[in-house]
Amino acid sequence: MRIYLHIGLEQTGADRLQDILSDKREQLAGKGYLFPRGLGPKNHTRLYMAVTDPDHIDPLRFNRGFIASDKQAALFNDVQQALIRDVAAKQPQALILSAAQLGGSLARRSEIERLKALLAPLSDDIQVIAHIDEQGRLLARHYAAQVLAGRATSLEMEMEMAGTADWWDDALLDGHEIVPQNGQFLETQCPAFWLDYQQLQAEWEAVFGAGSVSFRPYDEALFYSEDATDEIRAMFGIDGSIGRAAAAKPPQQPSAAWLTRGRLMNEVFLDLLRKSDRIINRQLWRKFMGEIAVPGPVIEPGSLAPVSLGFADANRALLDTHPALTDTCLTPDAPLPDWQEADPTKGFRATQYLLGFLWRIDKATQEDRKDKAADIARLSGAPAPQAAPADPAPAEPAPKDGLSDSARRIMTPLAVQNYEKLRASSFRPHNRLGLVDEEQLAAPYAPMEPRNLPAGSTGTLIVGCMKNEAPYILEWVAYHRAIGIDNFLIYTNDCTDGTSEILDRLQELGIVQHRNNDAWKGNSPQQHALNQALKEPVLQNADWIAHVDVDEFMNIRCGNGTLPDFFDRIGDATNVAMTWRLFGHNGVTALEDRFVIDQFDTCAPKFCPKPHTVWGFKTMFKNIGAYEKISCHRPNKLRDDFKSSVKWVNGSGQDMTSEAAEKGWRNSKKSIGYDLIQLNHYALRSAESYLVKRQRGRALHVDRSIGLNYWIRMDWSDFRDLTIKRNLPRMQAEFERLKGDEVLRHWHDKGFEWHKAKAAELHQIPEFEDLYQQALTIKLDETERVAYALALDMES
Repeated sequence: MRIYLHIGLEQTGADRLQDILSDKREQLAGKGYLFPRGLGPKNHTRLYMAVTDPDHIDPLRFNRGFIASDKQAALFNDVQQALIRDVAAKQPQALILSAAQLGGSLARRSEIERLKALLAPLSDDIQVIAHIDEQGRLLARHYAAQVLAGRATSLEMEMEMAGTADWWDDALLDGHEIVPQNGQFLETQCPAFWLDYQQLQAEWEAVFGAGSVSFRPYDEALFYSEDATDEIRAMFGIDGSIGRAAAAKPPQQPSAAWLTRGRLMNEVFLDLLRKSDRIINRQLWRKFMGEIAVPGPVIEPGSLAPVSLGFADANRALLDTHPALTDTCLTPDAPLPDWQEADPTKGFRATQYLLGFLWRIDKATQEDRKDKAADIARLSGAPAPQAAPADPAPAEPAPKDGLSDSARRIMTPLAVQNYEKLRASSFRPHNRLGLVDEEQLAAPYAPMEPRNLPAGSTGTLIVGCMKNEAPYILEWVAYHRAIGIDNFLIYTNDCTDGTSEILDRLQELGIVQHRNNDAWKGNSPQQHALNQALKEPVLQNADWIAHVDVDEFMNIRCGNGTLPDFFDRIGDATNVAMTWRLFGHNGVTALEDRFVIDQFDTCAPKFCPKPHTVWGFKTMFKNIGAYEKISCHRPNKLRDDFKSSVKWVNGSGQDMTSEAAEKGWRNSKKSIGYDLIQLNHYALRSAESYLVKRQRGRALHVDRSIGLNYWIRMDWSDFRDLTIKRNLPRMQAEFERLKGDEVLRHWHDKGFEWHKAKAAELHQIPEFEDLYQQALTIKLDETERVAYALALDMES
């Protein structure tokens, strides 16, 4: 007997084909084909729920009461025995099994092996069938289904992954920890790993044998017509007619605005579940999604063209190996501007809707809690699944994880899981990127010739915000003057260490414009300052503007290392994404009155797409009036009449306009580049400097503090970059000129002593001394650090 195993995919007409199989069950039986009822009247969900790994709890298992491993083991036995009985009674020539979730959810080899073990007593002649569509079209439909089921992240994840050679692994790396009671499911929150059809075939054929997988085209016009039975006959090799199908309407896709509303709603739902013991069951969740629906255009597959392009070569290869496939099936829609999340319309606010929904959530929680709590409590202590009559193949010994002893002491299970995925993923960090040799200290740069600015121009301007940064200001100002910054506009708030006095004196000397920002209003002192800066003549008359903090240094890696040299190489660009390079504490524990750029030269690898902070950027932009607002990382609110004239480039001078013109503050794998400029970010400096920073909180977000997690995210010391040190001689000369002023020297020295005294004071406080000692004991390599950071629940 042959078994036809139809594994979906979802959103490729599987539900329509299952409706027809159910309607034609008797006609199929008359031709020797058994489509059993016991696994589900249409979609054989019981088969699917029986074979997922015990810890891989999906929405169906959770909502149908099979989350405990002993219940799932019993289900495995029930399904297997029911199939054995049905086959023995009917003696069919072929068995048809169809579960749309199989192809889209079984991400682990062990799960496919469990499925084979379940079917082993019936037959070893198994043919696997999946319907596929071009990836851009299918992704648009799949994302819509995920959002309506609870997804809280946007399509930016998939757009960032576009073109990766390891889509399968990269998609699973972004999967969330499975926490059913918090709405965290791989199927709902994880990108569609199975869009990599070649890898999908390889995984299933590794278990069921070479040639066991057949891909067939999804043809919406055929599937929903009366002739859809022709596809049923072709799928299973059925001779003769089984009659025609009743025509049906294809599923209508939700509007893009509705999906934005749904995603925002999911964010607040998931946050509610994390912070309380409330339960939102699947039916109620979908009801809420229906109640926030709005009409409008749908997501156009052409806007996902980068994803389509990334699979183009692989799709051409599939046409050669799967004769049923057609060019039409795998030809993408015409490219459109890259996807941007739609406006949710009508001033939609998810939190307001949440307040309206709460009473229904609380009512449903009371009804569901009794049944769910018992199963949830059993998750950690439940016995292992009992072996079915046909034992699944024994699991292979777990590979050695390769973790360092330091990592093993502190990494959570989720972090270890991330580490294993990273090691085989295209997201694994490395330093093999770009053209610059960073470990060789080249000849020092020559002093920059003085610039004569045109009348009325304030040249290249840095806008900055500071709080208690006295020991670091003169170096930072001297450095940027030495590479071509003409003016500084600095805002300060609540300073007690001499920062304000240093900046006041620099203003008296005509070097800096200093503004007191103690009376800031709004969400942060920083944004208030940037809003006020737009009114300043020094900004209005600038040629180029950059918002740069005192722990960030613009490292120009071309020509003589000056801004004019850099501008010569970027042509008509109007915006430059200066990507961070994060520098760690480099083993320096004590706070010393030495140059930051000389003390700290160990840093993150250049290729490090995760966590998201590593490739954050600050923007240097031409002052042409293209944007209405300046924010921390970039200008925002692009004016309509400038949409065709802005040009963004990355740190290698490569065009990234389509990715960054209207939003975004970090680079992707497509847009990363450091060859011409990078922004050296010394977020920690010495361990004692970090301690002082921890005590005062983040200068720009006064309601947040910096803990050990921040240290782990920022203490990169795996690679060495000496390129900025070529600026030391000319910076030293400018620094000495500044410090030659008696007032500046007094306040600089006084500021350093203030910070030394503060560090000594904090060493005496057990909470801070413990943090200091813990930080110094953490030794992680770059992959361990990424894995740990991905598992942290911390602020952006």
